[in-house]
Amino acid sequence: MTCLGPRFLSSVLSLGALLLPLLSQPRTPDGHPDLQGTWTNVTLTSVERPDVFAGKSTVSESEARAYEKKELETNNIDRDDAPILKTINGDNAVAGYNNLFIDRGSELARVDGVKRTSLIVDPPDGKIPALTESARKDRREQFERYDDIHDRPLPERCLLGFSSTGGPPMLPALYNNNYQIVQTPDHIMILVEMVHDVRIIRMNAQHRPSSVRQWLGDSIGHWEGDTLVVDTTNFGDQNILFEDVAGLPSRSARNLHIIERFKRVDANTILYRATIDDPTTFTRQWTVEFPFLATPGPVFEYACHEGNYAMTDILGGARKSEGEVVKK
Repeated sequence: MTCLGPRFLSSVLSLGALLLPLLSQPRTPDGHPDLQGTWTNVTLTSVERPDVFAGKSTVSESEARAYEKKELETNNIDRDDAPILKTINGDNAVAGYNNLFIDRGSELARVDGVKRTSLIVDPPDGKIPALTESARKDRREQFERYDDIHDRPLPERCLLGFSSTGGPPMLPALYNNNYQIVQTPDHIMILVEMVHDVRIIRMNAQHRPSSVRQWLGDSIGHWEGDTLVVDTTNFGDQNILFEDVAGLPSRSARNLHIIERFKRVDANTILYRATIDDPTTFTRQWTVEFPFLATPGPVFEYACHEGNYAMTDILGGARKSEGEVVKK
C-alpha cells in the first residue's frame, strides 16, 4: 500500500483551499460567474482620501473603528449642524436636505480584508489628478447658469442620479446606493436605484458609431477569465462624473473612456474596479476600487420629479436677483 506523506497531503489541502472559492462560486448555465442579485456599494469611504489619512491607503481595525465612530457621531441623524449637511446646504437653513436623506452605511470599505481610506487607489495619494489647462479654463468660467432649465445639471432635473451613482464609474452617493443586476449571455442589465437609471451592457459587441452619444455612454462587455470587463465610450456633452465628482461645469465628455472590472470574490461580494481616462480633462488616468455587497431586495421605484418645484424656485430666484441688480 502506498503511503501518502504529510507534504503531499499538505499540498492537496492547500490546492483545495485555493479551488474552494471557485467551485462554490455561483455560475450561470454558460459557465460564467453569476453576478445577478441586489447589491449595494454604500460606504463611509470617500472618493478622495481625507487629510486625516494622508499617506495611508489602508488603516488598522482600531483606526477604522475610531474614524467610523466619529463620522457617525458628528453626522448623526439628530444633529442639524452635521458637517455633511453644511457641505451640501451651506448656511441655507431651508435647503432641501436633512439627515433623513442620508444613508452612507456605517463602515469604511473593506478590500482583501483591510479597510480602505479612499475609493481612489491610483494615483497612490488617493486624489483626483490635476486638471488640464483646458479643464481649468472651464472651471474658471461661470459654473452656475440660470438662463434656461436645459442649462441646469442633469441630476437637478431628475434625469440621472447624482455623484455618478449610475456610472460609469458607479460611485456611492449620499443615499440610494442599491443596484440590481440581471445577466444573460448577450446582455447584462444594471438597474440603479437612484432615478431608476438603467445600464445595458452589450456582450462581445462593437461600439456604436462615434456619432451616437449617450448620457451613460456605450458599454461593451467581455469576460477575461472570471472577471467581467466593460469598456465604455461614446459619452455625450453632459457628464455627471465631471459635474458632481470633479467639480467641473458641464463639459463635453466625448474623449472620456472608462474600463470597469467586476469580479465576484465570494457569495456576498463583487469587487468593482474602474479606470477613468480623459486626456482632455485629467493630466493622467485614475482608478477607483471598492466592493459591492449583497443586500436584500427589491429595489423600489425612485420618485424624483413628482411635485418638483425646485426648477421654478431656482430660475425664479435668479430672475429676482437680476431684478435687484437692475434696481441698484
